[in-house]
Amino acid sequence: MDTNGGIETELKFDVDEAALLPRLTDIPGVQTIAALVTHDLEAVYFDTADLVLTAAHITLRRRTGGDDAGWHLKLPLAAGRRHEIHAPLGKHVFDKADAVPESLTQLVRFHIRDTQLVPVAQLHTHRVVHSLIGVDGETLAVLCDDHVRSERLVHDPTNAAWREWEIELVDGPDDLLDAARSVLASGGILVSVHASKLARALGDRFPGQAAQPGQLRAAPRRPRPSGWAGDVLVLSLHEQFEVLRAQDPQVRQATAGAVHAMRVATRRLRSVLATYHSLLDATVVLHLRSELVWLGTVLGGSRDEEVLQRRLIGHLDREPDGLLLGPIRERLGSRSDTDSDAAHQALLTALDTPRYFRLLDALSALVASAPFTDVARSEARTVVPKLINKEWKKLRRAVRAATKTTPGAERDLALHEARKRAKRLRYAAETAHPLRPKRAAAVSRFAQKLQTILGDQHDSVIARHRLLQRGGVDAYLRGENTFSYGRLHALEQQKAAHAEARFWRAWSRRP
Repeated sequence: MDTNGGIETELKFDVDEAALLPRLTDIPGVQTIAALVTHDLEAVYFDTADLVLTAAHITLRRRTGGDDAGWHLKLPLAAGRRHEIHAPLGKHVFDKADAVPESLTQLVRFHIRDTQLVPVAQLHTHRVVHSLIGVDGETLAVLCDDHVRSERLVHDPTNAAWREWEIELVDGPDDLLDAARSVLASGGILVSVHASKLARALGDRFPGQAAQPGQLRAAPRRPRPSGWAGDVLVLSLHEQFEVLRAQDPQVRQATAGAVHAMRVATRRLRSVLATYHSLLDATVVLHLRSELVWLGTVLGGSRDEEVLQRRLIGHLDREPDGLLLGPIRERLGSRSDTDSDAAHQALLTALDTPRYFRLLDALSALVASAPFTDVARSEARTVVPKLINKEWKKLRRAVRAATKTTPGAERDLALHEARKRAKRLRYAAETAHPLRPKRAAAVSRFAQKLQTILGDQHDSVIARHRLLQRGGVDAYLRGENTFSYGRLHALEQQKAAHAEARFWRAWSRRP
């Protein structure tokens, strides 16, 4: 990805044409002001026609002029900060000025989905830059005196003009902005009432606090024991949808841990819908659970290869060199890399399909306006414990079924089913935390412990299958030494037996 950037921290101030700058050296820590620099900037802002990015406080623009010409994407962070990401302008005359770089488009794909990005505003800015220098010669911040002319390109095009001051931190401390605000306030200059230049350019078309299609603006109301059971469900769905929103661009950039986090959110969504299915219209639940299974499977292909590769390579790293016979490390490593790359590419392809975008549409619509049944309107303290007890009973039945199986493939399958039931109990218990924190925490901790133990047992099953396939079949047919494959297979059998024993001990101590 051809992007770079950093964290943007700034304040804007509304000023009239006659306003005079105060003495900027009155700001604590500012020793002097560098020679003035002027720029003539032209920026084109991009969004969907219904301003989805703007509603999510995301800014995407193409700027020419100045020392930071290029594409700028600003993503909101906490405490008024924004993550600013840059991409260069096209280097060839045939590059289209209105073609947003794919590297940036992918970072906002969750929001825009398959909607086209179009120019929504154009700004011409004459900027005078005052650099605030500290005692050691470092640039603490810059104050930009901007004269702006704007043109709204969508929704009844219109023009506007204004002046504003903008102070942005460079190497200065965070409290420098507070000090600068105090100095300017003493001269009657107040922080701007406008969120941004784009907000001012869009005028009455600038999205307010109301949610736009596909956007979740604020968390649902906190569940109360005497409140609706549906509130518990909606809050849980909202939280996991927000995880998808945060992880989608990270997955596209191959950020470590992002696939796992997104997969867990998908599983939680599917599990909560299963537990709380009686609170919603049945057709909605069936459709969403089916689509979440699809997404989880795509995410799992990439994630499972990562986990399996780490597990097998870890075994090899711990083996004495004398027991590694044949090219086992090269075979396992190269094949795993190939499989991981193919799985990740399949995932990226899936995240750019209408099927994925419609799933996001359906999830955001569900959180915004859930099709509740009468059960959802009953008191949470009555409905939710019953639903969690049902998950307890399903886990007990799964464990009893496992006790009746013979060791081997049948037992492995039964324990895997118990693991899935433990996971669903864990997620269900976590939703009840606002109602009964201590009990919910106790149940979820126990279920998570079972899930972790049985997860290790299941990973061993998968690893043994891979070792048998590649050592017992592929390596043998190539005439290679298969001793080390068999040794790792035996180690995995031992790990699985140990995990199963740990599970039965943990189960005997259930709360």
